Amino acid sequence: MSKRAFHAIRKAIETICAAIRMNVSHIASAPTGRVDSALDPTKVIAKRVTAEVDGYFVVFLIGMRVNKPLKLHKWLPLFRCMRRMLQELETRPDAGLLGWRYIGGRTFIQYWRSFEHLEAYAREPTAQHWPAWVAFNRRMKDCRGDVGIWHETYFVRAGEYEAIYSGMPPSGLGKVGRLVDASGSRESARQRLRVDHRRNELHGIGDRFARLLRKHFCISHKGAMDRCRHLHSHFD
Repeated sequence: MSKRAFHAIRKAIETICAAIRMNVSHIASAPTGRVDSALDPTKVIAKRVTAEVDGYFVVFLIGMRVNKPLKLHKWLPLFRCMRRMLQELETRPDAGLLGWRYIGGRTFIQYWRSFEHLEAYAREPTAQHWPAWVAFNRRMKDCRGDVGIWHETYFVRAGEYEAIYSGMPPSGLGKVGRLVDASGSRESARQRLRVDHRRNELHGIGDRFARLLRKHFCISHKGAMDRCRHLHSHFD
């Protein structure tokens, strides 16, 4: 390797490291979701508490992987646009983002009011996400292996989650919902989940019943599901 090539590679690596440090420091210093004004987001709560969220919500994980670090023009715009999206969402409570957190490794966890809110924002032409997504796909058209991007979406029904925080400042769901003492009926993880297993079993039976109706009685999918919803209504 020539001396000129060595110095060019070293300079490129230094540029990459500086870009990553700059963006991560901005993210780390940004607010991580809307917090009740009465709750100090930095104060340690010296007891066991749990989080409760009204109704169902959506958990959205999103991240990226830099497969070819030297191709800054491919991955750096994507990393920077995430910060712009979060800043935009912080100023638009009606968009449905309840809170978010940077968990390292170029990965974010977000809490949304509903999937409809998440989808509406993702497809809004005038918001930050859609133009960035279009530009990313254009850049990656013939080189999908240069930069990896992924997301996972989880629909969480009321009472079908649990959390515990001990000696922690408000974090995760604790910033999104209410923090309450993890005692009494909230002492154990099973108690905090509050899942009605009998109801879930009946829903599973209803789903199997719908398949039988479609298979053996030639009832349409809609007709079978209507009958199952009627069955479910007796137990909900």
